[in-house]
Amino acid sequence: MLLSPLFFNSALELAIRRIQVNRDRLKLNGTHQLLVYADDVNILGGSVRTVKKNTEALVVASKETGLEVNADKTKYMFMSRDQKAR
Repeated sequence: MLLSPLFFNSALELAIRRIQVNRDRLKLNGTHQLLVYADDVNILGGSVRTVKKNTEALVVASKETGLEVNADKTKYMFMSRDQKAR
């Protein structure tokens, strides 16, 4: 089912506002860990556990507003200052 961009953006904003109730969990060194532009959502975190927890919260909040995360279009990247990290 295709949604109008206005309806989609409203539903996505509602989902994001629901998970931002606990704002401390969504900040890393004072910077927001959730960056949203149009239909792209980037979740940053200081640990894999934090990113997973915030992703799960976004998926649940999205389902509550009638949206679904497309796993086929989902990408992730791990970065570390540790040169030995993969």
